[in-house]
Amino acid sequence: MEIIESVTMQRRHFLRTTCATAASMSVQANATAAHAMPQEIIDTHQHLWDPVGINPPWLQSAPEKIRSRHHLAEYRQATDGLRVTAIYMEIDVAPADLNREAEQVIALCQDAKSGTVAATIGGRPDDAGFSTYVKRHAASDKVRGVRQVLHGAGTPAGHCLRPEFVNGVRFLGSQGLHFDLCMRPGELKDGVALAKECPSTRFVVDHCGNADVTASAAVMGQWKRDMDALAALSNTICKISGIIARLPGGRDPLDLAPIVNHCLDVFGPDRVVFGGDWPVCLIGAPLKTWIETLAQIISNRPAEAQAALWANNARSFYQIG
Repeated sequence: MEIIESVTMQRRHFLRTTCATAASMSVQANATAAHAMPQEIIDTHQHLWDPVGINPPWLQSAPEKIRSRHHLAEYRQATDGLRVTAIYMEIDVAPADLNREAEQVIALCQDAKSGTVAATIGGRPDDAGFSTYVKRHAASDKVRGVRQVLHGAGTPAGHCLRPEFVNGVRFLGSQGLHFDLCMRPGELKDGVALAKECPSTRFVVDHCGNADVTASAAVMGQWKRDMDALAALSNTICKISGIIARLPGGRDPLDLAPIVNHCLDVFGPDRVVFGGDWPVCLIGAPLKTWIETLAQIISNRPAEAQAALWANNARSFYQIG
């Protein structure tokens, strides 16, 4: 799933700072935690899974810390003390489990006590039965979009530009649904081409385009240019999410600031949303650490822009009442 292929070997515990002594580390950690935390969060990227029920194929080779059950009770523990509304994000299940996953999450969204109010479900836009599948589940009024992870080992570059795939994504636009772009950073040009081919479909660029803080200057330069090209299209928004899971142990989480700031600058304050990417984020840090880090990174931006990122843009884009 997102970034797991590139972080499986990075299992060391996440270090929040690189302070010289334990005392100074404590002071800095407390200062970060005390930073202005958002009063409201709409988490547009909530994963939930229980391997006893639906067991995604990739989960067995994922880092051990995320292989177990991570469902609603565990998510509530991870967000304790925060005012959070969640939007479910599909978990890259086997094709045979797509209908079952969609049915389960729609039922969850219909439970007013769950705190999960809408969903981006999994789907295969190039499947012959895609339109029937989408109509069946979108009838619930809880489905906002569809995602197919495009960076898996079995998905080659350019897959999303196949005519059948393009037609499926165009169909989403005709139904008022969006498509999430979750792809290798080196293939963002394919995302640009797809968005141009489907001008009536809205696109969400997941995980800051899957930017890698450890990448070379040349690779990051190309990532910036590709993100600029995506941002230049009127039918795209960017999800600030996922990148903390790539952070190697020992790196300061604030090293993610250049990635975040570039996305915020090129997409603008009205076309960015927050995503927790829990529990995948645990590969790098707890969800609250990601929230605290992002709060510090954006602390110098206008209060209105901060509120837009944390909740207001998502409320509009995902039509959360």
